[in-house]
Amino acid sequence: MGTAVDDAASVEFHAFFERHYAELSRLAHLLTGEADAADDLAADALLALWHRWDRVRAADHPAAYARGVVANLARTRIRSAVRERRRVALFWSQREERTENPDVADVVDVQEALRRLPFRKRACVVLRHAFDLSEKETALTLGVSVGTVKSQTSKGMAELQRLLGTQAAPRKVHAAMARTGEAGGRDR
Repeated sequence: MGTAVDDAASVEFHAFFERHYAELSRLAHLLTGEADAADDLAADALLALWHRWDRVRAADHPAAYARGVVANLARTRIRSAVRERRRVALFWSQREERTENPDVADVVDVQEALRRLPFRKRACVVLRHAFDLSEKETALTLGVSVGTVKSQTSKGMAELQRLLGTQAAPRKVHAAMARTGEAGGRDR
C-alpha cells in the first residue's frame, strides 16, 4: 500500500505525462525523422523520468529536463542506426560477383545455411572468410571482443558444418564465398 507522498507523486507524474507526452513524441519525431519510433522514444523518456521523478519534479524546468532526455535518446537511436547501416553496407557492399567455374549448388547451399545462422555468428564467419578480415578487424567492425569473434566464428563454422552435413564444410564455405566476392584466409 502506497503512502500519501507516493500517491501524490503518482498523480503529479500522471498529470505531467498527459500534458507533455504529445510534445515529447513530436520532438522525437522531428529529431529522428521516424514517426514509428517517436512514440517509443517519448515513452522511454517518460519511463526514465518516472524512475527519477523526485529529481525531475524538483528541477526548475521539468519539461526542459524531459526534452533533454528525449534528445539524448534520439541521439543514441540515430548513432545506433548509423552504426547498423555501416555494418549492413559492409556485408552488402556493391561488388562484382565472380563467375569463374561457379558451383551454383554449393553457393546456394552455403548462402541458405548462412541465412540460418544468428546474425553475430554469420557476421563473424562472413567477415573472416569472405572479406579476409583479421580477428581484430572483425572485432572492431562488430564492436565486440576478439574472444567473441573467435568463439562466434568457431561456433558459426560448426553450425554450418552441421547444416551442410559434411566434414568439408569449411572448404565448401570458403570456396562458395570466394565465388560470390573476395576470398581470403582464415588463419590471420
